Amino acid sequence: MITYASNELIPSSEFAKKFGSYLAQIKESTLEKIAVLKNNKVEAVLVSKDDYERMSEALELLEHQEIYKVVQKRTSKSYNTISMHDMAKSFDIDLDKLD
Repeated sequence: MITYASNELIPSSEFAKKFGSYLAQIKESTLEKIAVLKNNKVEAVLVSKDDYERMSEALELLEHQEIYKVVQKRTSKSYNTISMHDMAKSFDIDLDKLD
């Protein structure tokens, strides 16, 4: 769970009034992140473009690692193969009659 310092928790009404100021603080790295509150609940988080890009790249890497794990798991098992002719025969299908 992400934790926020008290100066990182900003009500949405204040955030709207002082957007430029908060954007400058993020851009200048005065604040790492700003959590925008609505009804005392975090609704959005503002981070720098560079932080966002790093997070997106990390997420993409994790997704690729998950795909790799699935591929590794599936290819580590041996499978029996069957020809199309034998498969059709097992279902009483005459391939010569198919168009």
